[in-house]
Amino acid sequence: MKNKAVVLTVAEKCKTILASNWQGHLNTIKADAKGSKEEIHTSKVKYLFKKGKPYIWIPENDLHNVNTIIDERGSLAVTNPIPGPLGSLLRSVKKLPARVALTGDMVPLKDEKVQLATESLRETILSEWKAVSHASYSVSGILSSSSLSCTSRSENLQDVLDGSEPYVVYKFDTRSCTYIDGNASTHEVDWDDFQVSKADVLSPFSEKIIDGINQSQARRRALMLFCFVYLNVNARHLCYLSIGEDLMW
Repeated sequence: MKNKAVVLTVAEKCKTILASNWQGHLNTIKADAKGSKEEIHTSKVKYLFKKGKPYIWIPENDLHNVNTIIDERGSLAVTNPIPGPLGSLLRSVKKLPARVALTGDMVPLKDEKVQLATESLRETILSEWKAVSHASYSVSGILSSSSLSCTSRSENLQDVLDGSEPYVVYKFDTRSCTYIDGNASTHEVDWDDFQVSKADVLSPFSEKIIDGINQSQARRRALMLFCFVYLNVNARHLCYLSIGEDLMW
């Protein structure tokens, strides 16, 4: 029973990372009129994680659109958003952001489903903006403390709705999920556990929350006091790494 709980925790971390981010590296097998090749085409794509599935917007001129006609298999790698100077700090201590690697099939959506996916994206963005506008004083304070370069998931996905670039929309039917922690250790996630797990409700605002806490000396001192009282750790310096329980001192 104990092992089951640990697996579910890893599955929840995967879902939180997927729900926190809006972009990932998509890999498909290069193809031409003669069929699939051994080479891999990789590019950065935008996606929306909705009801346990990534919906991916791929620029019309991207080679992925040709590749998936011949071979629908693909993989999507998503990294936990690490804002501002925190990324440089992690690299300096040789610690990588946690990542999620998905394998599955790329399913192109037809016109009606594309419209539904676009409307779902629009509703998600509006819902997140509404949540921010109705946030409590303390939450608003954290979000406003983040640097100007730090943006939310909805702000980044707004570009898809602006129509400046034509996209092809896909549903990513996941077959396997792997969690890769900061030490590069891999953890395979049971698919049943992944399906029943839930992402942290704060995940869409992950980057701004992390940066907002790290930019404030008062909030970092409060976390140091928490570590001293509840974890018996005397941290001289502390950074908040991700939504959830991750701290680094």
